This record gives sequence, C-alpha cells and structure tokens, in this order.
Amino acid sequence: MDTLSYKTISANKATVHKEWVIVDAQSQVLGRFASEVAKILRGKHKPNFTPHVDCGDNVIVINAEKVRLTGRKWNDKVYVRHTGYPGGQRISTPKMLMEKSPITLVEKAVRGMLPKNRLGKKLYTNLYVYAGSEHPHSAQQPKEVNI
Repeated sequence: MDTLSYKTISANKATVHKEWVIVDAQSQVLGRFASEVAKILRGKHKPNFTPHVDCGDNVIVINAEKVRLTGRKWNDKVYVRHTGYPGGQRISTPKMLMEKSPITLVEKAVRGMLPKNRLGKKLYTNLYVYAGSEHPHSAQQPKEVNI
C-alpha cells in the first residue's frame, strides 16, 4: 500500500469553492432550521471541510416571517441585552422580535450556532435573510436546498 497517495487535503482561501444556496424557512422549526443553515455556512457538508477556513457557502434564507416555534416559546423564551447604562437591561420575546423585524429572529438563531471568534463573524457575513419570498440575488444563480 502506497501511503503517500493518502494525503490529507487542507483547504485554503485559494482552493475553496463557494456556491450560493437558497433555503426556504416556511413552516420550519427555528432551532432545527438554524442548525442546518449554520452547517451549510460553516461548510461541514463538504468533503474538504477545514475548521479554520471559511469554506462554506453563501446562504439566502427566504420566508423568514413564516418560521415557527414549538411549545410556548413565542412568549416564554427571552432574549436579553444590555444598553450599557445602569438599569439598562432590555428583554424581548420572539413574538416582539417577529412584530418588529422577522429577519432578526432567524439571524439571532443562526449567529448563535456559529463559532464565537473572527471566523464566526466572517461566516455570518455570508448569510442573507429576507422576510418574504423575493430576494435580489438572482444574478448569483443560487441552488435550492431542501432542509
């Protein structure tokens, strides 16, 4: 057996092949949907996945306003942030976020499943979320992926 033919291929910026993918969020459960989107953004579905390189695809999420949550999470789940001022803790629920901006709910879920470092910030820029079924990325000729 020739062991030299079994070399591990490590992807880098020059050898990575990035594609455009479109995903429909209609009637999808938010957490399960977000984990699959994060997996595509990270590139874990590719055979040449390299942990320290942005080898994932650009993901377009449509129909973000039609995503669903199970149980009583619409009112019971809370997102906590702080303004930086004394007494500046602000709490919002998914129902409040959906009324204000439906894309924020999906973006928060996907961002929480990406690495918390420079690579995660770079991967997050490859995510495009739209509330309706229209998107301006037809020139990129995205492939449709079923989740």
